[in-house]
Amino acid sequence: MTPPRSAGHPVRVAHLGLGAFHRAHQAWYTQVANDAEAAGPADGWGIAAFTGRRPDAARVLSAQDSVYSLLTHGPAADEVATVEALSRVHDGADTAAWTATLADPDVAVLTLTVTEAGYLPGASAPARIRDGLAARQRAGAGGIAVVSCDNLAGNGRVLRDAVLALTAGDADLDAWVREEVSFVSTMVDRITPATTEQDIATVRRLAGWDDAAPVVAEPFSEWVLAGAFPAGRPPWEAAGARFVDDVEPFERRKLRLLNAGHSLLAYRGLLRGHRTVAEAAADPVVAAELEQLWAEQRPGLPFDDAAVAAAEDALRERFANARIEHRLAQVATDGSQKLVPRIVDPLRERLGAGLGPGEAQLGVLAAWTLHLLTGDARNPHAEALVARLRDARDPLSRASLVLDVLAPDLADLARPLAESTASLQGANA
Repeated sequence: MTPPRSAGHPVRVAHLGLGAFHRAHQAWYTQVANDAEAAGPADGWGIAAFTGRRPDAARVLSAQDSVYSLLTHGPAADEVATVEALSRVHDGADTAAWTATLADPDVAVLTLTVTEAGYLPGASAPARIRDGLAARQRAGAGGIAVVSCDNLAGNGRVLRDAVLALTAGDADLDAWVREEVSFVSTMVDRITPATTEQDIATVRRLAGWDDAAPVVAEPFSEWVLAGAFPAGRPPWEAAGARFVDDVEPFERRKLRLLNAGHSLLAYRGLLRGHRTVAEAAADPVVAAELEQLWAEQRPGLPFDDAAVAAAEDALRERFANARIEHRLAQVATDGSQKLVPRIVDPLRERLGAGLGPGEAQLGVLAAWTLHLLTGDARNPHAEALVARLRDARDPLSRASLVLDVLAPDLADLARPLAESTASLQGANA
């Protein structure tokens, strides 16, 4: 049994990357926007979504008319909502459908969720966008907003640079993109754990139908956007989206409170035998260190005290939600890339302001050092460091090795980092 679709909205948004995050975030925002306008079949904003690498999601969703359920795990109970914002779904390999969609003058927005790797040189996403924009130029379909929704600082600027690098050989297309296409930067946030068999059973019980492609999320969501929409956009603010002049302050807040907090919970929590974010956050020792870390990170945040306090309150509630299975082992991956913007940059700013190194900041680096030595770390970019750490015989040598990778300019912190590492090692012995 599948639910009857109540409305099939005209396609006015294209999307690349039909993963769980898109369906729990941008598609849900679009659903709420349509509901707020009481949009019927002849109006509203429908999405034509294309898979990124594998066709599986398109195949499963097509079989149920592109309708799916969003299961929200609140602290005390579950809620389920039916999302109909996807008007049609496509295998990303269907290049004819892709170029036809982007050439449609009714399509006003292109969003994408292709992960950070999708912006690297040689990645396929910028080339797909170039091809779609070239088709739009040939059709005379007018301007469009391209909205990156990946967890990448300055994502709109990064995407614009990647696309323009591919249009440079076509003077007419390059000039048209520069004149007609807006690249919107965003900050996105919502935890979307993997869907389990139990989640599918819960959706069946609450929604009353067999959904083969439900997505799961926490109650919290955030979307901050900066940039122009030359052909219009859905009223996403109906679901809480914010439109600002600059997303950088919000990116910084997320990095230094949420992401840095996740790193502390992961590395300290794993050392203390915890498995999930909620378990680590419930540990009084780890929770106290989290509060100390936030205090050390606050000076570089461009928000008043009330706004920072509200953000921290929301994070405490999110971290405590034991019904979201956010595994520490997953959060702990790739620390060599994540720790610089989350911990090292704020630490460097403290030193530049004449403040001493934060005890909790050093504690995160120390916990990461010990995590690398456990043999359970998943950090392909740090394999050489791990080998050298195992050969090192004392905490000072290990601290110097870590700083050489993360922050060579902070080599003077080797001794305090070594002391922090030795203290943690003794506490966990």
